[in-house]
Amino acid sequence: MQRDPILVVDRDTGETFEEVVLGEKWIRWAYQNASAKPVEKLLFRSALISRLMGAWFDSRFSRGKISAVIEDLSIDMSEATEPTESYATFNDFFARNLKPEARPFDPSPSVIASPADGRVLVFPELAEDVFVPVKGHPMSIRTMLPGIADRFIGGALAIVRLCPADYHRYHFPASGQISAAKDLSGALHSVNPIALGAGPDVFGENKRSWTLIDTDTIGSYAFVEVGAFGVGSIINTRTSGAVEKMDEKGYFKFGGSTVVVVFEPGRVQFSDDLVANSAKGRETLVKVGQPLATAI
Repeated sequence: MQRDPILVVDRDTGETFEEVVLGEKWIRWAYQNASAKPVEKLLFRSALISRLMGAWFDSRFSRGKISAVIEDLSIDMSEATEPTESYATFNDFFARNLKPEARPFDPSPSVIASPADGRVLVFPELAEDVFVPVKGHPMSIRTMLPGIADRFIGGALAIVRLCPADYHRYHFPASGQISAAKDLSGALHSVNPIALGAGPDVFGENKRSWTLIDTDTIGSYAFVEVGAFGVGSIINTRTSGAVEKMDEKGYFKFGGSTVVVVFEPGRVQFSDDLVANSAKGRETLVKVGQPLATAI
Protein backbone atom coordinates (compact mmCIF):
# COMPACT_ATOMS: atom_id res chain seq x y z
CA MET A 1 0.00 0.00 0.00
CA GLN A 2 1.20 3.49 -0.85
CA ARG A 3 2.27 5.60 2.12
CA ASP A 4 2.14 9.26 1.24
CA PRO A 5 2.88 11.23 4.45
CA ILE A 6 0.44 13.94 5.55
CA LEU A 7 2.46 17.16 5.83
CA VAL A 8 1.05 20.18 7.66
CA VAL A 9 2.41 23.71 8.18
CA ASP A 10 2.38 24.91 11.80
CA ARG A 11 1.12 28.49 11.61
CA ASP A 12 2.82 29.55 14.86
CA THR A 13 6.31 28.34 13.87
CA GLY A 14 6.12 28.20 10.07
CA GLU A 15 7.60 24.71 10.18
CA THR A 16 6.22 21.72 8.29
CA PHE A 17 5.60 18.50 10.22
CA GLU A 18 4.26 15.04 9.48
CA GLU A 19 0.89 14.38 11.08
CA VAL A 20 0.56 11.47 13.51
CA VAL A 21 -2.55 9.49 12.51
CA LEU A 22 -4.26 7.30 15.10
CA GLY A 23 -5.03 3.93 13.51
CA GLU A 24 -3.21 4.88 10.29
CA LYS A 25 -2.54 1.31 9.15
CA TRP A 26 -6.23 0.42 9.48
CA ILE A 27 -7.39 3.51 7.60
CA ARG A 28 -4.94 2.79 4.78
CA TRP A 29 -6.00 -0.86 4.66
CA ALA A 30 -9.73 -0.01 4.56
CA TYR A 31 -9.44 2.63 1.83
CA GLN A 32 -6.42 1.54 -0.23
CA ASN A 33 -6.83 -2.25 -0.31
CA ALA A 34 -9.41 -3.62 -2.77
CA SER A 35 -9.99 -6.68 -0.59
CA ALA A 36 -11.22 -4.41 2.22
CA LYS A 37 -14.26 -3.05 0.35
CA PRO A 38 -16.83 -5.10 2.33
CA VAL A 39 -15.23 -3.91 5.57
CA GLU A 40 -15.19 -0.31 4.32
CA LYS A 41 -18.95 -0.52 3.74
CA LEU A 42 -19.54 -1.97 7.22
CA LEU A 43 -17.34 0.56 9.01
CA PHE A 44 -18.01 3.78 7.16
CA ARG A 45 -21.38 3.49 5.41
CA SER A 46 -23.14 2.18 8.49
CA ALA A 47 -23.41 4.12 11.73
CA LEU A 48 -23.48 0.96 13.85
CA ILE A 49 -19.75 0.72 14.61
CA SER A 50 -19.46 4.44 15.32
CA ARG A 51 -22.48 4.26 17.63
CA LEU A 52 -20.92 1.37 19.54
CA MET A 53 -17.65 3.28 19.82
CA GLY A 54 -19.54 6.35 20.98
CA ALA A 55 -21.34 4.37 23.67
CA TRP A 56 -18.05 2.99 24.94
CA PHE A 57 -16.39 6.42 25.01
CA ASP A 58 -19.42 7.72 26.95
CA SER A 59 -18.96 4.98 29.57
CA ARG A 60 -16.77 5.08 32.68
CA PHE A 61 -14.79 2.14 31.30
CA SER A 62 -13.20 4.49 28.76
CA ARG A 63 -11.66 6.70 31.45
CA GLY A 64 -8.45 4.69 31.50
CA LYS A 65 -7.69 5.70 27.90
CA ILE A 66 -7.37 9.41 28.70
CA SER A 67 -3.80 9.49 30.04
CA ALA A 68 -2.43 7.37 27.19
CA VAL A 69 -3.98 9.62 24.52
CA ILE A 70 -2.67 12.77 26.23
CA GLU A 71 0.82 11.28 26.14
CA ASP A 72 0.63 9.78 22.63
CA LEU A 73 -0.69 13.01 21.07
CA SER A 74 1.27 15.48 23.27
CA ILE A 75 -1.90 17.31 24.39
CA ASP A 76 -1.24 20.42 26.51
CA MET A 77 -3.58 19.99 29.48
CA SER A 78 -2.50 23.31 31.03
CA GLU A 79 -4.96 24.92 28.59
CA ALA A 80 -7.94 22.96 29.97
CA THR A 81 -10.27 24.34 32.62
CA GLU A 82 -10.28 21.04 34.53
CA PRO A 83 -7.44 18.68 35.57
CA THR A 84 -7.03 15.32 33.82
CA GLU A 85 -8.28 13.27 36.77
CA SER A 86 -11.62 15.14 36.87
CA TYR A 87 -13.05 13.62 33.65
CA ALA A 88 -15.45 10.74 34.27
CA THR A 89 -15.39 9.38 30.67
CA PHE A 90 -13.22 9.71 27.61
CA ASN A 91 -15.85 11.85 25.85
CA ASP A 92 -15.91 14.21 28.83
CA PHE A 93 -12.19 14.71 28.28
CA PHE A 94 -12.53 14.83 24.50
CA ALA A 95 -15.05 17.71 24.66
CA ARG A 96 -13.05 19.51 27.36
CA ASN A 97 -13.39 23.26 27.80
CA LEU A 98 -10.34 25.52 27.55
CA LYS A 99 -9.42 28.59 29.56
CA PRO A 100 -10.50 31.75 27.67
CA GLU A 101 -6.91 33.04 27.64
CA ALA A 102 -5.80 29.88 25.79
CA ARG A 103 -7.61 31.04 22.61
CA PRO A 104 -7.44 34.85 22.26
CA PHE A 105 -9.05 36.57 19.28
CA ASP A 106 -9.31 39.97 17.57
CA PRO A 107 -12.77 41.41 18.38
CA SER A 108 -12.85 43.62 15.26
CA PRO A 109 -15.96 42.85 13.14
CA SER A 110 -13.81 42.94 9.99
CA VAL A 111 -11.63 40.02 11.15
CA ILE A 112 -13.17 36.58 10.60
CA ALA A 113 -11.91 34.08 13.21
CA SER A 114 -11.01 30.44 12.72
CA PRO A 115 -14.04 28.47 14.00
CA ALA A 116 -12.00 25.58 15.41
CA ASP A 117 -8.58 24.16 16.13
CA GLY A 118 -7.50 22.17 13.09
CA ARG A 119 -5.77 21.88 9.76
CA VAL A 120 -7.07 24.58 7.42
CA LEU A 121 -7.41 24.51 3.64
CA VAL A 122 -8.94 27.55 1.89
CA PHE A 123 -10.50 28.12 -1.53
CA PRO A 124 -10.53 31.90 -2.17
CA GLU A 125 -12.86 31.64 -5.18
CA LEU A 126 -14.78 28.51 -6.10
CA ALA A 127 -14.91 27.46 -9.75
CA GLU A 128 -18.73 27.45 -9.89
CA ASP A 129 -19.54 25.04 -7.02
CA VAL A 130 -16.41 22.85 -6.97
CA PHE A 131 -13.64 22.45 -4.37
CA VAL A 132 -10.90 19.80 -4.15
CA PRO A 133 -9.57 18.79 -0.70
CA VAL A 134 -5.91 17.79 -0.22
CA LYS A 135 -5.23 14.49 -2.05
CA GLY A 136 -8.96 14.32 -2.78
CA HIS A 137 -11.37 14.38 -5.70
CA PRO A 138 -13.61 17.28 -6.83
CA MET A 139 -16.51 17.89 -4.45
CA SER A 140 -19.52 20.16 -4.76
CA ILE A 141 -21.22 22.62 -2.45
CA ARG A 142 -24.47 21.65 -4.19
CA THR A 143 -24.24 18.14 -2.75
CA MET A 144 -22.90 19.39 0.57
CA LEU A 145 -25.57 22.10 0.98
CA PRO A 146 -28.70 20.93 -0.86
CA GLY A 147 -31.32 23.65 -0.98
CA ILE A 148 -29.12 26.61 0.02
CA ALA A 149 -26.07 26.26 -2.26
CA ASP A 150 -27.08 28.77 -4.96
CA ARG A 151 -26.09 31.88 -3.00
CA PHE A 152 -22.58 30.44 -2.52
CA ILE A 153 -21.81 29.55 -6.17
CA GLY A 154 -18.45 31.14 -7.00
CA GLY A 155 -17.94 32.05 -3.34
CA ALA A 156 -15.15 31.17 -0.91
CA LEU A 157 -14.75 28.14 1.34
CA ALA A 158 -12.57 27.06 4.26
CA ILE A 159 -12.16 23.49 5.51
CA VAL A 160 -10.99 23.01 9.11
CA ARG A 161 -10.08 19.36 9.71
CA LEU A 162 -9.95 18.33 13.36
CA CYS A 163 -7.86 15.43 14.65
CA PRO A 164 -8.17 13.59 17.98
CA ALA A 165 -5.38 15.77 19.45
CA ASP A 166 -7.38 18.96 18.89
CA TYR A 167 -9.74 20.94 21.08
CA HIS A 168 -13.14 19.71 19.84
CA ARG A 169 -15.46 22.61 20.57
CA TYR A 170 -16.21 24.97 17.68
CA HIS A 171 -17.17 28.64 17.65
CA PHE A 172 -18.87 31.22 15.45
CA PRO A 173 -16.26 32.97 13.25
CA ALA A 174 -18.36 36.16 12.97
CA SER A 175 -21.31 37.73 14.77
CA GLY A 176 -24.77 37.50 13.26
CA GLN A 177 -28.25 36.02 13.42
CA ILE A 178 -29.03 32.34 12.84
CA SER A 179 -31.67 32.21 10.11
CA ALA A 180 -31.85 28.47 9.29
CA ALA A 181 -30.37 25.12 10.26
CA LYS A 182 -30.68 21.52 9.10
CA ASP A 183 -29.34 18.06 9.98
CA LEU A 184 -28.55 15.63 7.15
CA SER A 185 -28.07 11.90 7.71
CA GLY A 186 -25.34 10.01 5.90
CA ALA A 187 -22.23 7.85 6.01
CA LEU A 188 -19.35 8.27 8.47
CA HIS A 189 -16.27 8.13 6.24
CA SER A 190 -12.96 9.18 7.73
CA VAL A 191 -12.08 12.82 6.93
CA ASN A 192 -8.37 12.02 6.86
CA PRO A 193 -6.59 12.79 3.54
CA ILE A 194 -5.88 9.05 3.24
CA ALA A 195 -9.62 8.47 2.90
CA LEU A 196 -10.20 11.55 0.72
CA GLY A 197 -7.62 10.24 -1.75
CA ALA A 198 -9.62 7.03 -2.12
CA GLY A 199 -12.61 8.82 -3.58
CA PRO A 200 -15.62 9.01 -1.21
CA ASP A 201 -17.51 12.31 -1.35
CA VAL A 202 -17.05 12.97 2.34
CA PHE A 203 -18.73 16.39 2.24
CA GLY A 204 -21.70 15.22 0.19
CA GLU A 205 -22.18 11.73 1.67
CA ASN A 206 -21.31 12.03 5.35
CA LYS A 207 -23.68 12.87 8.17
CA ARG A 208 -23.59 16.65 8.60
CA SER A 209 -25.38 19.70 9.94
CA TRP A 210 -25.50 23.16 8.41
CA THR A 211 -26.41 26.51 9.92
CA LEU A 212 -27.01 29.74 8.00
CA ILE A 213 -25.89 32.93 9.77
CA ASP A 214 -26.83 36.42 8.48
CA THR A 215 -24.35 39.21 9.28
CA ASP A 216 -23.97 42.97 8.87
CA THR A 217 -20.42 42.67 7.53
CA ILE A 218 -20.08 39.66 5.20
CA GLY A 219 -23.61 38.81 4.10
CA SER A 220 -24.66 35.27 4.97
CA TYR A 221 -22.29 32.40 5.69
CA ALA A 222 -22.92 28.69 6.07
CA PHE A 223 -21.34 26.80 8.96
CA VAL A 224 -21.20 23.05 8.34
CA GLU A 225 -20.24 20.32 10.81
CA VAL A 226 -19.26 17.05 9.14
CA GLY A 227 -19.38 13.84 11.14
CA ALA A 228 -16.74 11.18 10.58
CA PHE A 229 -15.80 7.67 11.60
CA GLY A 230 -15.98 7.21 15.36
CA VAL A 231 -17.90 10.44 15.95
CA GLY A 232 -20.79 9.50 18.21
CA SER A 233 -22.50 12.85 17.87
CA ILE A 234 -22.44 16.39 16.56
CA ILE A 235 -23.75 18.44 19.49
CA ASN A 236 -24.89 21.96 18.56
CA THR A 237 -25.42 24.01 21.70
CA ARG A 238 -26.56 27.18 19.86
CA THR A 239 -29.22 26.67 17.20
CA SER A 240 -31.14 29.95 17.06
CA GLY A 241 -31.02 33.66 17.80
CA ALA A 242 -28.26 36.28 17.74
CA VAL A 243 -24.66 35.11 18.18
CA GLU A 244 -21.40 36.92 18.88
CA LYS A 245 -18.04 36.11 17.34
CA MET A 246 -16.32 33.26 19.24
CA ASP A 247 -19.50 32.23 21.06
CA GLU A 248 -19.46 28.44 21.36
CA LYS A 249 -21.58 26.83 18.64
CA GLY A 250 -21.16 23.21 19.72
CA TYR A 251 -18.79 20.28 20.02
CA PHE A 252 -17.93 16.87 18.58
CA LYS A 253 -17.68 13.67 20.56
CA PHE A 254 -14.83 11.26 19.85
CA GLY A 255 -13.33 10.97 16.38
CA GLY A 256 -11.83 13.02 13.59
CA SER A 257 -14.23 15.66 12.37
CA THR A 258 -14.43 18.65 10.05
CA VAL A 259 -15.92 22.13 10.06
CA VAL A 260 -16.56 23.87 6.73
CA VAL A 261 -17.37 27.57 6.44
CA VAL A 262 -18.78 28.80 3.12
CA PHE A 263 -18.97 32.50 2.19
CA GLU A 264 -20.87 34.35 -0.53
CA PRO A 265 -18.87 35.69 -3.51
CA GLY A 266 -16.78 38.81 -2.94
CA ARG A 267 -17.30 38.94 0.81
CA VAL A 268 -14.00 37.79 2.39
CA GLN A 269 -10.26 37.66 1.73
CA PHE A 270 -8.50 34.72 3.39
CA SER A 271 -5.25 35.32 5.30
CA ASP A 272 -2.18 35.34 3.05
CA ASP A 273 -0.43 32.38 4.71
CA LEU A 274 -3.53 30.19 4.37
CA VAL A 275 -3.88 31.10 0.69
CA ALA A 276 -0.18 30.43 -0.04
CA ASN A 277 -0.08 27.08 1.76
CA SER A 278 -3.38 25.94 0.26
CA ALA A 279 -2.13 26.77 -3.25
CA LYS A 280 0.69 24.29 -2.61
CA GLY A 281 -1.76 21.64 -1.41
CA ARG A 282 -0.70 22.07 2.22
CA GLU A 283 -2.99 22.39 5.21
CA THR A 284 -2.10 24.91 7.94
CA LEU A 285 -2.43 24.09 11.63
CA VAL A 286 -4.52 26.93 13.10
CA LYS A 287 -6.08 27.53 16.51
CA VAL A 288 -9.63 28.69 17.10
CA GLY A 289 -9.85 32.49 17.24
CA GLN A 290 -6.82 33.12 15.06
CA PRO A 291 -7.50 35.16 11.90
CA LEU A 292 -9.06 33.17 9.07
CA ALA A 293 -10.07 36.02 6.76
CA THR A 294 -10.97 39.71 6.60
CA ALA A 295 -14.19 41.26 5.35
CA ILE A 296 -14.04 42.91 1.92
